[in-house]
Amino acid sequence: MPKPPALFAALVAAAALAGGLSACGGQPESPAAAPVRGERLTVTEQTIDAVKPASAVVASRDLGEARARIPGTLIQLNVREGDTVRQGQVIGMVVDNRVGLETAAYGAQVAAAEAEAARARADLSRIQTLFDRGIYAQARLDQALAASRAADAQVRAARAVRSASAETGAQGRILAPTSGRVLTADVPAGSVVSAGQSVATITAGPLVLRLELPEAQGRNLRVGQSVVVSSEDLPGVSAGTIAQVYPASNAGQTTADISVAGLSSDRVGQRVTVQVPVGQRRALVVPRRVVSTRYGIDFVRTVDRAGRVSEAPVQLAGPAGEGRVEVLSGLAAGDVVLAPAAATAERAR
Repeated sequence: MPKPPALFAALVAAAALAGGLSACGGQPESPAAAPVRGERLTVTEQTIDAVKPASAVVASRDLGEARARIPGTLIQLNVREGDTVRQGQVIGMVVDNRVGLETAAYGAQVAAAEAEAARARADLSRIQTLFDRGIYAQARLDQALAASRAADAQVRAARAVRSASAETGAQGRILAPTSGRVLTADVPAGSVVSAGQSVATITAGPLVLRLELPEAQGRNLRVGQSVVVSSEDLPGVSAGTIAQVYPASNAGQTTADISVAGLSSDRVGQRVTVQVPVGQRRALVVPRRVVSTRYGIDFVRTVDRAGRVSEAPVQLAGPAGEGRVEVLSGLAAGDVVLAPAAATAERAR
């Protein structure tokens, strides 16, 4: 019995398909790899700041010296290192026994001058009475009047000298020149000090990180440059700004102040590691967002010329500013890396 046309056509098509598969080795063709979609970034060399690790010291921009104003013996010092003082506070006392004796002598001179002035006034009163009665001439009255005025002037002079001596004794008080924290107070009570000798050092002005670099590197420092601060040395602090570069060099060193927010006066003298820009150089730089870290190793996803995606371990040098990192090894200029969105999509496939 003849086969229906529709059934025959189906059998012919099946036979043709079987023949085609046998001609190809009996295996179906592999589908073409789907193209990787998403943002691709080409690695290039860029100019970045060359940084140098250095050690800075927490310090105040200015220092106030509490000095003795007169020579003598330091009989008491009321502060120790770390104490907080206010401007004008009495922090010590210097005594010179000679000043007290001189003040007593000047007091005796005042008493003598006052007695002489009282006698001169009494003489003037008697001569004035006799002059009114016509016994003394005008010249005698003028002489007595001049003597009385001279005696009064002597009293004023003696009192001024006594006051000056007493003020010299009062200058034995050592006053805090500014409000702040005492850094050093290493002169023990009982020591003999000279006029102008420093007894205590007090912080004054804002706190900064004071940095010293060799002149060859310090000449590249500029006000406003950003500085990376070690968060291990100063918890909660990661960056600072160069606030001042001092023009004078000391022993071949250039000094600069780094402004950092949140410095505490109880950290004065602490050493802090900073990364300071000392020039510029060429380096391979990629956005930090294309780097992933697993088990302590950094990876980036790269795309070759055939469109195949692979994962390459890289060694990073550290931040290069503005969300970028420097790559030391694992990539070369011209390599193409996948941005996070593209890498995620590729992993999903």
